[in-house]
Amino acid sequence: MGADGMVQRAYKYRFYPTPGQENLLRRTIGCCRLVYNKALAARTEAWTARRESVSYNQTSTMLTGWKKTEELAFLREVSSVALQQSLRHLQAAFSNFFDGTADYPRFKKKSRGGAATFVRSAFTWDGRTLRLAKMDKPLD
Repeated sequence: MGADGMVQRAYKYRFYPTPGQENLLRRTIGCCRLVYNKALAARTEAWTARRESVSYNQTSTMLTGWKKTEELAFLREVSSVALQQSLRHLQAAFSNFFDGTADYPRFKKKSRGGAATFVRSAFTWDGRTLRLAKMDKPLD
């Protein structure tokens, strides 16, 4: 059970995405890495330059701003839930650092594969098919 008393489940499946789905998944993973790294850079810069702490809510506001820029408009093409989860993972990394249970968060590298987390609001599962946010067809 989770901290809130709800049962938490994780599923592991192998699927064979269409080329379009694979492209969306690769873009989503890349965008998650970009958002994590930009937020880590912003938090690090704020602390080293001004001794200012940046919260999860502030990074979430930054993400909204990044999506509105022409340079990063492509962030709107992937699931916002996965991008928000990247910020939550960064927040957890900082919490672990401040608790003394982990080192300072490191930048994500493309060479390490990457990941995107989809919480319940970003997918549907009917027992047979899985559909992720922003996908027009279920994964096979």
